[in-house]
Amino acid sequence: MFDPALFGRMPPDVMAAASASVRASARAAVGASMETSADATSAADAAASPISSIFPVSPLPPGRHSLGLSEARDAVLYVPTDLPEDRPVPLFVMFHGAGGFPEKVLPFIEPHAERHKFLVLAPHSTFPTWDIVIGGNGPDLERLQLALAKVAAQYRIDPRRVAFAGFSDGASYALSIGVTNGDIASHVIAFSGGFMSIFVQEGTPRIFIAHGLIDEQLPIATSGRQNANKLKAAGYEVEYVEFDGLHIIEPGVVARAIDFFLA
Repeated sequence: MFDPALFGRMPPDVMAAASASVRASARAAVGASMETSADATSAADAAASPISSIFPVSPLPPGRHSLGLSEARDAVLYVPTDLPEDRPVPLFVMFHGAGGFPEKVLPFIEPHAERHKFLVLAPHSTFPTWDIVIGGNGPDLERLQLALAKVAAQYRIDPRRVAFAGFSDGASYALSIGVTNGDIASHVIAFSGGFMSIFVQEGTPRIFIAHGLIDEQLPIATSGRQNANKLKAAGYEVEYVEFDGLHIIEPGVVARAIDFFLA
C-alpha cells in the first residue's frame, strides 16, 4: 500500500484537525463544568479528552517553550510579547543545520518575530542531522506533525503565512519537506542549502533561496544556483539571493527573507 509519509507527505489538515479537536474538547469541558464540581470536571476531562491535556487551549506566555514531544531533543516554540489574539498569526518553522539545535538558530529569527509578532517553531532532529539527509523520511517528519498540531491547538495560525525554513542541512530539509507539502507551507526559505529530495509536489509555495558566493562547504554552483534553477523551471515563484559570504546565516539576508515571508 502506498504510504505518503515515506515520500515526506503530511496530512494537509495536520494543523486544522488538531485545532478543531481541541476546540471541541474545550466546548465539552465548559458544558461539563455547568453540571459538576470543579474537581470532578477536571477528572472527567482528563479521562474523556486526552487531546486537551496534551494540547492545552490557552496560549503560552512570551519566551521560549519546550513542547514536551520528547524527553531529549525536543522542539522549541518562541512566543513574542503582545501576540495578537484577535486574528490569525504567522508561523515560521526553522530547521537547524547538521550537528545543531534549536537554540543555535533561534537568535537569528527571534528579533524579527518580536518586531512583527509571529511564532517561531524550531524542531530538533532525532539524529545529529535530519533523517532525510541520512536515509529517508522517518521520525523527524512524525515529530514535525506533532509539533505543528500542538502549536495549532494553542494558536490560530494564518495558513497564508506558514514558512518552512532552515540553514544548511536544515535548508535542504525545508526545501524537500516544503515543496512536498506546499499545501501546508505557504513559503519555503532556504539559507545555504545543499540539495532537494522531492518525489511528490503539492501546492505552490513561494520560495526564497539564499547562498554565499564563497560558501566553503556547499559550493554555490551545485547547490544554491542549481536548486533555484530547478524550481524556477518547475514553475515555482523563486526569489534567489547571492551574498558575499561563506557558509553562514547572514543577518541582512534573514531580514530580506522575513520581508518576503510577511509580504
